[in-house]
Amino acid sequence: MTQKRTTISLDGVDLLEFLGSQDDNLRCLEDHFPGTLVVRGDSLILQGDDRAVRHMSGVVEELVRWAQEGRTLDRLAIDRLVTGRGLGDDERSRAAIEVPSGRKVRIHPKTHGQLELVEAMKAHDVVFAVGPAGTGKTFLAVAMAARGLHAGEVDRIVLVRPVVEAGEQLGFLPGDVQEKVDPYLRPLYDALTECLGGTKLNRYLANGTIEVAPLAYMRGRTLNRAFVILDEGQNTTLTQMKMFLTRFGPGTRAVVTGDVTQIDLEDSTASGLVQVQRVLQGVEGVAFVHLHDTDVVRHPLVRRIVAAFDGSNRRSMREQS
Repeated sequence: MTQKRTTISLDGVDLLEFLGSQDDNLRCLEDHFPGTLVVRGDSLILQGDDRAVRHMSGVVEELVRWAQEGRTLDRLAIDRLVTGRGLGDDERSRAAIEVPSGRKVRIHPKTHGQLELVEAMKAHDVVFAVGPAGTGKTFLAVAMAARGLHAGEVDRIVLVRPVVEAGEQLGFLPGDVQEKVDPYLRPLYDALTECLGGTKLNRYLANGTIEVAPLAYMRGRTLNRAFVILDEGQNTTLTQMKMFLTRFGPGTRAVVTGDVTQIDLEDSTASGLVQVQRVLQGVEGVAFVHLHDTDVVRHPLVRRIVAAFDGSNRRSMREQS
């Protein structure tokens, strides 16, 4: 096996940022590299199998470029770059979501699945984002809603979620409707805070620009010029899904998110998110985007956990058949 040694200059790079806290980024690179990786002064030395060294050299050179541009480097970014599951700069720029304020002004999809989701939301009035936890489907939906509100494309954002744990019988909980459903909508609030900032979010909630509602409260309503997000769509029945999808008036757009591997209904086969894919397949203006474990953008361990559960489910299905 041919051995190779390559030295890459880190001159002009903030080594603390590049190597990460307690050299965490360096250890991540070592996890992906079967050879020897050593930092000496302002250089990084790679030694090992010729093919592995050539691949890791390209990764490190790209990371150096990112560091020089001031991008944040972390294990997730490195993991995606090493495994080739990240997006190129042109793709990232094309699908950037402009949001009005908050810590992030331009939000970029990080995987090919996320890119497909963003492009679907820009091109269709109703989008179903189906995939496991950690794939960013809810966050990207909220970012698109914030973008639409800021651009004047919609007048308000409506956040909806089926409250299966309480059987949608919320009367025994203290407070008004918003206070009762708040615990179930926390992921949406976190995403809105990221996109809008806490002050603006609170103002929008107070004046009704952003509305929260349990799914059961949607019956009989008509929503005009709104961006509606139904989260945890796997916990609706097909009847509830039809009710939700027939609330829309002119100028309204909707995104339904859900994970069909985490259905809380007593009869998982009754999930509206599962059945609606058959009912609405091919309907103009409706898009289905399926995300997978390769689109998980949380800690790399989350992706491995999702993949392990998927593998276990497939084995169980084979054993039962």
